[in-house]
This record gives sequence, C-alpha cells and structure tokens, in this order.
Amino acid sequence: MQDLLHYEDFPEGLVIPFGSYHLTREEVIAYAAEWDPQPFHLDEDVARRSVLGGLAASGWQSSAILVRLAIDAFVNRSAAMASNSMEEVKWLKPVYAGETLTGRATVLGRRVSAKRPEMGILRMRFELLSGAGELKTEIIGIQFMRVRNP
Repeated sequence: MQDLLHYEDFPEGLVIPFGSYHLTREEVIAYAAEWDPQPFHLDEDVARRSVLGGLAASGWQSSAILVRLAIDAFVNRSAAMASNSMEEVKWLKPVYAGETLTGRATVLGRRVSAKRPEMGILRMRFELLSGAGELKTEIIGIQFMRVRNP
C-alpha cells in the first residue's frame, strides 16, 4: 500500500485536480425531495421560469459533490484528521442537471498547530467547475492533516 500523504506533501500553492462527476436529472430531483424541496429543484417547468433558468441542483448538493470529488482525489489517500470550519461557501452559478463537473483544491496557507505539533493546518480553496471550466461553487475551509515527523 502506498504511503499516505501528510502535511509535508501539501505546500502552499499546490493545486490538486479532481476527477469528474456527471449529475443526472434524477439525482437533482431525489436530493431536492429529501433535503431542499423547493419547486425550482423539483419541477423542470417551474425551474425554467425561475431565476435558475433550468433544473438545477441545490447549492448544498453541489457542495456535497465537491466534497466527494475531494475525498476521491486526495482525502482518502491522506492522513487527514478532520476539518473544523468552512470560512466561505459561494454558489456562483447554477449546477444544471445533465452537467459533467470537475474540481480542484488549492492550498492557500499552512502552518503547524502550536498546541498540537502532530497536526498541520491547511487553509484550502475547493472549486467545482463545469466541463467548460466555468466556476460554479467555491468553498474555502480548513483541513487538519497529520504531520509526518512532528
């Protein structure tokens, strides 16, 4: 088994590309029915007449997709310890049913915890993009990562 990625493997400025995810109409409606049952997430006709202009995912669903892409890309291959916050979440453009999405993470800053030297603190930007590269969702948050040699 390959060694896990640790704090030392995440220099400031590192960009981590993610895989892709195709969002179906059925997924948008099922998620909305369970967690965000607003008419413009459930009904295509209502959605077309709304500010969204078409059937679009809840912002929370787009955030969940972004988190899943991050987990698949690097989190589950790392010595991630937890996260304690999201400083900012922006839903910049609708994420439409039928879109294929991708993403990336960028390390914005890093430091070792003064109280817990075995823990590195990464400030990261996570971005969800359309297939054409249009930025849809942006999350800035903190990721705790185990230090390899505290």
